[in-house]
Amino acid sequence: MKAIQAKRWLTALSAFGITAATLICPVAAAGYPDRPITLVVGFSPGGSNDITARVIAQPLSELLGVPVAVENRVGAAGVISTQYISRAMPDGYTLGVTSASPLVLTPHTLETLPYDAKKDFAAISLLGITPETVAVNPKVPAANLEELVKLAQTRDVTLASSGTGGLPHMAIEMFKRAAPGTRIVHVPYKGAAPAVTDVMAGHVEGVVVDLPAVSQQITSGRLRGLAIANDQRSAFLPDLPTADEQGVKNFVAVNWIGVIAPAQTPEPIIDKLHDALTKVMQLPKVQESLAKAAVQPSVSASPAAFKQFIEAEDEKWAGIVKASGVKAE
Repeated sequence: MKAIQAKRWLTALSAFGITAATLICPVAAAGYPDRPITLVVGFSPGGSNDITARVIAQPLSELLGVPVAVENRVGAAGVISTQYISRAMPDGYTLGVTSASPLVLTPHTLETLPYDAKKDFAAISLLGITPETVAVNPKVPAANLEELVKLAQTRDVTLASSGTGGLPHMAIEMFKRAAPGTRIVHVPYKGAAPAVTDVMAGHVEGVVVDLPAVSQQITSGRLRGLAIANDQRSAFLPDLPTADEQGVKNFVAVNWIGVIAPAQTPEPIIDKLHDALTKVMQLPKVQESLAKAAVQPSVSASPAAFKQFIEAEDEKWAGIVKASGVKAE
């Protein structure tokens, strides 16, 4: 509530030409940070956003000299956490570890959104990328993607995702268009972890999610990996073929993870955070941890470069979402 009131106060002041960057004086920016930082994640523990946030939190804390905590605000394919970030004080102490769903997908699937994805945030840096992955319960009679397509042409096949309107959901819609005649039934969950858990339990036949959410389950045999939705195989699961290799064309869906701040966060703070994240992502222990989680590190050259990346992603997915006709609930 205090954050919302503060945001409204800043909005009122802006009418007089007074911005948050003006109020947060250069001295405060120079002394940043001097208290704990929170990384807000919009998805449940076990997903790629959460995994990445927890990998970088401790080394970021060590580098900046203040505690860095991860807070999960789950729901609506990341919309709830993104709204929270948009209303936070633009002082660098509340940051979002975000991805494609709340910034470049839901703006096109929701008729009304409680934030402006293009105006309410300051881009800091990309952290990593991960392709969508198709996996099924080992009891499903499909040893590869081609067999799953044939099965889905004879009966309904249920595929779970981490939520309606998110990138995994859009990947399922893309799969359906790439494999005409299939009877794929989308089953949305509130996060990747519960979706994967139910597939392993046999409640749903398969799942399409970011690779980190299923890589260990595929390696252990608890799930059967069928395909990578990318134009090349993943170095983390080199034996898992792409959809294209199995005759399913135009099925490429790659998610990304990055860090944002509320709009009007002073540029010196944004630059300091970008510099810190760049150093953290170069640490061998961070790269090793992300490799185990199947996230490929990918840091933006600058905050401006990350902003341009987001804009390009928005342009790319806008057409795909429109063609699918998907509307988030």
